Amino acid sequence: MPSVTARINQIKQPRGGFIKPSDMMVEQQNDGVVLNQEENVHASIVGMAVDYLTRLINGAEPEDAFGISLRGAKLAGELGFKDAFTVAVKLLSDIKGLDDKSIISACKLVTFDVWFRNTPAAMMAKTYKETNPDKETVDNIKTMVQRSLAFIKKYGPIVQDGFTFEPVNGKESDYRKMVETGKGTWGGYTGTVDTGDGDFLTADTLWDFKVTVSEPTNKHTLQLLMYWIMGQHSRQPIYKEITKIGIFNPRLNKVYIFRIDDLPQEVIKVVEDEIICY
Repeated sequence: MPSVTARINQIKQPRGGFIKPSDMMVEQQNDGVVLNQEENVHASIVGMAVDYLTRLINGAEPEDAFGISLRGAKLAGELGFKDAFTVAVKLLSDIKGLDDKSIISACKLVTFDVWFRNTPAAMMAKTYKETNPDKETVDNIKTMVQRSLAFIKKYGPIVQDGFTFEPVNGKESDYRKMVETGKGTWGGYTGTVDTGDGDFLTADTLWDFKVTVSEPTNKHTLQLLMYWIMGQHSRQPIYKEITKIGIFNPRLNKVYIFRIDDLPQEVIKVVEDEIICY
């Protein structure tokens, strides 16, 4: 199914992007900590572990914080990965906070995400058995979660932990029909972009976590713009007051913010009509 990120890879943006990353306001946070230069697990695993552990420690229920991992494990079991869900549940039970065992278990547990997010690639991905973060990686994850919690304290509170774009009182059967035909809309989703979910919302800002070593790209800013537009089309009340989009990168310890009012309406219209295809 075409996701937001997959759709972004299909299109060519104007020079600099629909939203130039350089147009975002940047705020450097300082905690005096320097991360270790080397990590022995894939950056995507580190990123998901930081994201989900932050949600957990910020108050989310374990089953919600690691919900995608559990759904992936369930699907893996249905597709022949024996005992996948049992393994995932055991790993989840070992996650209590920011001790080493919790962080290692989190890294192992998020390896199941790929079964839900990109099933065809799951057979080639490293398994939980092959994912064994060393001390340098564990320490980096701990620091990045601590930075994320400090960020939430400063810019929060979080009003929605994870967000999607289904219509209010939408029928699942209508969504399935749209996906099967590739036509129509279902809240913020369309036959062209029928999957996509973001990280969290504060009172007036839609946020995404990026745990990359580099600054945001125009693909990142387009992703956030698409999320904002899809939120408006979903007509969920929670998106009504969202006037800004933002990125927090706990690896760089930087905050990036862009005000939607600074974007010409014709740019929003192009993304609506030609990329998401309402």
